[in-house]
Amino acid sequence: MQIYFSPEFFREDAQVLNIVTQNNEPVGYLTFLTKDKKMYVFGVLENEGVTEDFKDLVKPYVQGLLKIDPEMDVYTYLTAGGKKLEIDVSGKKG
Repeated sequence: MQIYFSPEFFREDAQVLNIVTQNNEPVGYLTFLTKDKKMYVFGVLENEGVTEDFKDLVKPYVQGLLKIDPEMDVYTYLTAGGKKLEIDVSGKKG
């Protein structure tokens, strides 16, 4: 199953992205908040079936946002089916 980001809310310091399937069915969300030199990333998937696809979407997206300010510390909390996920974003905190 393919998953995609579908923007819900977008500001310079905050974003909410719905995570949807190829049939536009919602399966989770991803939220970014930035304050000073910190970025907070929160994400929830309903089930574990697309965990690796989720990580493959999130990691390059966060790395792209870090190009704006590479010195930013990143704090993540991602879950899939209630289980915590870990991603490595360029040696930053996660």
